[in-house]
Amino acid sequence: MLVLGIESSCDDASAAVLNVTGPGHAAVLSNTLATQEDLHRPYGGVVPELASRNHLLTIIPVVERALAQAGAPLEALQGVAVTCGPGLVGSLLVGLMFAKGLAQQRGLPLVGVNHIEGHLLAPLLEHEPEFPFLSLVVSGGHTELFVVEDLGRYRRLGRTHDDAAGEAFDKVAKLMGLGYPGGRAIDEIATRGDRRRLRLPRARVRGERFAFSFSGLKTAVAQLLATAEAAQIKAEDLAASFQEAVVDALVRPTLAAAAEFDLRTITLTGGVAANSRLRARLKELAEEQGCRLVAPSLGYCTDNAAMIALAGSYRLLRGQSHALDLDAQPSLAL
Repeated sequence: MLVLGIESSCDDASAAVLNVTGPGHAAVLSNTLATQEDLHRPYGGVVPELASRNHLLTIIPVVERALAQAGAPLEALQGVAVTCGPGLVGSLLVGLMFAKGLAQQRGLPLVGVNHIEGHLLAPLLEHEPEFPFLSLVVSGGHTELFVVEDLGRYRRLGRTHDDAAGEAFDKVAKLMGLGYPGGRAIDEIATRGDRRRLRLPRARVRGERFAFSFSGLKTAVAQLLATAEAAQIKAEDLAASFQEAVVDALVRPTLAAAAEFDLRTITLTGGVAANSRLRARLKELAEEQGCRLVAPSLGYCTDNAAMIALAGSYRLLRGQSHALDLDAQPSLAL
């Protein structure tokens, strides 16, 4: 089954074509991307109105490139999977309306996919983790911990109570004048810093062992930069210390959950999964605990259409589809 995936939940537009051979099994024939980094860089973060307007310009070219790279004409497609939430409503609508129009014109089944489910299944694009497994989803808009019991069966153990980890990276990078995207900028200069130079807080949520919180850490950095001593602090040391605090706050509940539920495979997905320190630290401590860490290659960590196509494909194989009145849901729960 050839499935077209479309992802436009935030600032990146992506399209992919997968050759699906079974539930959770597929070969990626193409996975194209139209990024908006340069567009949003002057603002230090994503501007929703600009993101959705830019998607109007790029959605057709990015789909055309995906089809061309896959060597798949429209006539060969057998289904369309598209992100319907959560995300920025204007951005979601562009991808969703295009997918609905294409599905109607070609007479193809359409499946709306939860963006988080896409991240949860992204490791299956390159690996074969055995169910059940533990999944840490970390991105600019989401920080959540799930038990993935099977395709379509997910149990959330905890989530952030305020900022997502990626949001904290971007905000702290902006405070430090490092530019956008902040996560990449901090990761780069942190390699030259002393991660033990500054004592920064690691929040614990009372009564919730697997929950996360990053707003206090962000505020601590802001207050530190406002002091007279800020001029004496090297940017590399601050970046490394901040990054280490985020990594600690992510790794500790993840390993605790793996131990409590006796899960031997941990997957790390989402844009922040590209962070080199997080990948290295979680792998090191997971192996000490007798667990295996599975993380997608960097291209499948960030928002991409291949993961959306895969997440929709197992439903298409079951003969499931959505009607054309499917709407965008910016706060869609999994």
